[in-house]
Amino acid sequence: MDEKIYKTMGSAGASTLAVGICVLAGGITAGILLIVNGARLLKNRSKIMF
Repeated sequence: MDEKIYKTMGSAGASTLAVGICVLAGGITAGILLIVNGARLLKNRSKIMF
């Protein structure tokens, strides 16, 4: 019985780690894209006419 619990805990830990890495990578990618787009807008703000 104890062996089944350890296997379940191990697979749950591995899947949680994998999901955490995916979320971290997605957050970093989104942050970089936002910074790049914001810098591009600031660079070209003199060309924008309202």
